[in-house]
Amino acid sequence: MARSGNIAATLVLAAVCVALWFAPPPQVSFVQEGETRRARVVEIDDSTVETHGLLRFGTQHLKVRLLDGPRKGETFSAVNEIRAQMDLDKHFVPGDTAVVVERGDEDPKEDVIIARDHWRAGWALAIFAAFAALLCVFGGFTGAKALFSFVFSALVIWKGVIPLALRGWPASWTCFGAVCLLSAVIMYLVAGWTRKGLAAFAGTAVGVFAGLAMAHAFGRLMHINGATLPYVQALLYSGYEFLDLQDVFIGAMALASSGAVMDLAMDIASGVEEVARHNPALPRRELLLSGFRIGRSVVGTMTTTLLLAYSGGYITLLMMFAAQGTHPLDIVNSTLVSAELVKTLIGSFSLVLVAPFTAVAAALVFSPRRRGGPPHVGTV
Repeated sequence: MARSGNIAATLVLAAVCVALWFAPPPQVSFVQEGETRRARVVEIDDSTVETHGLLRFGTQHLKVRLLDGPRKGETFSAVNEIRAQMDLDKHFVPGDTAVVVERGDEDPKEDVIIARDHWRAGWALAIFAAFAALLCVFGGFTGAKALFSFVFSALVIWKGVIPLALRGWPASWTCFGAVCLLSAVIMYLVAGWTRKGLAAFAGTAVGVFAGLAMAHAFGRLMHINGATLPYVQALLYSGYEFLDLQDVFIGAMALASSGAVMDLAMDIASGVEEVARHNPALPRRELLLSGFRIGRSVVGTMTTTLLLAYSGGYITLLMMFAAQGTHPLDIVNSTLVSAELVKTLIGSFSLVLVAPFTAVAAALVFSPRRRGGPPHVGTV
């Protein structure tokens, strides 16, 4: 009966994922002209590309053969503008597969074809397919459920959080709502409709809420304006100057730390469940203390995980500070580092808080008085 319920829940989630996939995308501020195609680079001409030190700029002229579309197999000239921006520029060599944009339709031979970037979608799909296969082979039916929850999370962010934030909804609370929704789906899909899932969800929701409230407070106290997020200026100039960047930054912080918070909450809830399973007569106070002890053993490594993740994303910035001999106080007070510091500390604070919150919730639902509760809560 429980397995049939799990299968039904998984099928419902799969249907929801399909519905989200076909939901309208975020509203666009401008429509791109031309059609995007794949093309194979046949020849290159770098005669107009100049190199100054580590930077290159100019126009790279290409011969490309289209790999799809109505003119598949035909060869055209293409251009690739190099603007001395190492993070955005690309350089093609013969044999590369490029993403190109066709512009103009009066005379096909006079079309202007822009080489936008390297084609990476094929390898990305291959990696995802390998990940999905490994997850299902190793995890079995549980792995399949985790795969659907992975896809569901991505679709909720792209089809839900992003459009609502672009429409002016408070980004931080929109992200909090998305985290609660994802937590409920993931917890109950993986753990089932059980007391363990209930305890893990309660701990996650309270921990993320507390971290969000602290992020609002300390974000204002430390004057974190959100401008450190990538492509912020381009977004504002695309017609979204009304966005509250600080609120967007706080919402992004809640999303970034929510995965670790859910992981820790499930660890503690699972630990308390095992303790209660092996000693059904254990009183609530002892279950609570067991949850605290389990939380203490995992909080240290989880907070370090956030530190390593965030510092790894800005390792080159830290290297630059070290190379310039920047004073530690100047490093801490810099805009970029202070923003990452807030992310790390608030995320770690959420993790520390979720441990006792989940322990309390687990002690309540697994205490002897509650073990005879209704099946929809008491089933383990």
